Order: sequence, then C-alpha cells, then structure tokens
Amino acid sequence: MRSALAIGFVAGWLAASPAMAQAPAQPGDRARAREQVEFGVKVAQKGLWNEALFRFEKAVSLDPGYAAAYNNLAIACERDGQLDRAKEAYEKALELEPKNLHIKQNFDYFKEIHERAKGRPPGPG
Repeated sequence: MRSALAIGFVAGWLAASPAMAQAPAQPGDRARAREQVEFGVKVAQKGLWNEALFRFEKAVSLDPGYAAAYNNLAIACERDGQLDRAKEAYEKALELEPKNLHIKQNFDYFKEIHERAKGRPPGPG
C-alpha cells in the first residue's frame, strides 16, 4: 500500500528534518507538534487513519511552520480521498521547505497517480 509506505518513509525522515524557516508561534510548539506527528505515524502504520489524520491536523495547528506535519497531513488526506486537501497540504509543505526531496517525491508521486486516474498525463514536477 503506497500510503503506508510513504508514512513509514516519513517516520525515518522526521528525526533528520532540518529546522523550518518559519519559527513556531509559541515556545515548545515544535516539540508538541513533533509528538503529534510521531504518534500519527505510529497509528497510521497500524491502519488507524482517522486517528492519524486527527494527529497531523493537530500538529499543523500547533506549529503552522512544520513542513513534515503538512506532508503527513497530505498523505492522510490522500488516503481518506480528500485529494484537493492533500494537494493543498503538499503545496504548503513545499512552500515551507522547497528543497526537501522527500516532500517533493511524495507530491510528485501523488500528482502522477491522480493525473493518471483522471486520464491525463502527469504534468511537469
């Protein structure tokens, strides 16, 4: 399953993710957001996607500058069939970290699958 693989891939990337250009709104927000993302990854790996989606939404609300949270939110939205919302979350993640290859790869894969499903060739990445 592509989404489970992506979440697992992201789990390994979280610890190595560099600091965002945008600072958290309050002291400790990044740490609390990271806890939500890490928990979301664990429950997603167990197939509990509603809980994972909730955790990623919570992480984004705690720290709107946390690209990993938006990336995982996008994956969970994609899994839930919320494709427009997934696209917006990927775009926000890339806005925050435009050089992050992990996010770019996830977004490119998302676009390829969903453009093909619509009967159109994927656009340039």
